[in-house]
Amino acid sequence: MAIRELSADIISPAPAATQDYSRPLTIVTTLFFMWGFLTCLNDILVPHLKAIFDLTYTQVMLIQFAFFSAYFLFSIPWSRIVNAIGYQRSMVVGLLTMACGAFLFLPAASAASYPVFLTALLILAAGITGLQVAANPYVVVLGKAETASSRLDLTQAFNSLGTTIAPKLGGLLILSAAPLAMAQLSQLTPQALHAYRVQQAASVKLPYAVIGVALVLLAVLIGASRLPRIETASNRPGDKPDDSIWKHRNLVFGALGIFAYVGAEVSIGSFLVNYFGMPEIAGLSAKSAAGFVSFYWGGAMVGRFLGAGLLRHFRAGHLLGLCAIVAAVLVTTSMMTNGATAMWTILAVGFFNSIMFPTIFSLGVAELGPLTGSASGLLNMAIVGGAILPVAQGMIADQVGLHHAFLLPVICYLYILYYALSGSKPNSARYQAV
Repeated sequence: MAIRELSADIISPAPAATQDYSRPLTIVTTLFFMWGFLTCLNDILVPHLKAIFDLTYTQVMLIQFAFFSAYFLFSIPWSRIVNAIGYQRSMVVGLLTMACGAFLFLPAASAASYPVFLTALLILAAGITGLQVAANPYVVVLGKAETASSRLDLTQAFNSLGTTIAPKLGGLLILSAAPLAMAQLSQLTPQALHAYRVQQAASVKLPYAVIGVALVLLAVLIGASRLPRIETASNRPGDKPDDSIWKHRNLVFGALGIFAYVGAEVSIGSFLVNYFGMPEIAGLSAKSAAGFVSFYWGGAMVGRFLGAGLLRHFRAGHLLGLCAIVAAVLVTTSMMTNGATAMWTILAVGFFNSIMFPTIFSLGVAELGPLTGSASGLLNMAIVGGAILPVAQGMIADQVGLHHAFLLPVICYLYILYYALSGSKPNSARYQAV
């Protein structure tokens, strides 16, 4: 089975704890920042392209579908690439792939072509998938095993720093001009409509050109750096030859947890600009609303910095369960209220999203031993939740309205609560209970 071949995602022996890995961790953390920044720029592209191409909520969510489906499509191929050329070179290839996707935004804008925009996003996300497959397990094993969850949470905090900056900066650069209303667009001739779309789409050229150059320079930096070499996993004496990732319920349920978490987080973030533009919520312009989206992702950043310390003193499952409960309550409150209450409760969800990914990831690979690499590949594939659930929420929004379409993230958080309290128990705990 292909999943069992993902042997490159983790090391065999852990590096010596006495070594100082602060420098390589600092270098790799820049990758977390970059892919967080680019992922969150999608939240600005959603309202921008929706207005330009007059899309429904379902159609515009193809942005997130194209982006996050890359995790499902390319996680296994990237794992094989990592196995063939190593972690460091895989990071370089991933960055260059991202640069190609970023540069493709220029012809997409010149042609005002929605399909070309989606293609650019798919290529960009394919590169980010490579970084995820290589960098997440690299950080997990680059230090003491007992602090792996805390260390991954800390690097993810810099990922959230990128997601915090992106909406504000993207709003200023991309959403600078107010789009025409639907009634005005319907009055334009086909030639005038195309010219208008080209003019509006041009605002993405400068940001993504700069991003493309920055990615190439970062690839050069990573390639020239001396990062510790990490060996791939191998079976050792005493390992169970008949063991399989599918025999570890904490992993299988953890993959569903990653699917639910990423889907909920992306679904909420994708609709915030349009949500805050609703008269009963805040009635904000797209540019003003984009600035408030930074509070959503900024909350996740603050929560991850705090979580890096809390995870050293509290059981990961208990902390995850608490965050899931509060997140579900906040989203429900936003759905049942209007005005400032609805706005700030949905923004507060970001803080409680903070520790979910690194905690589910670490609980999912617990006690996997030499299967940890295959487990990492499966968990990365589950990020495809960010492709599927936003489209599903868009379909709900088209039918019942955006205000009540947030029921879908509530269901996701309830599943995460189940995983935290029961589904995350490794085999040793389950068999002991029996």
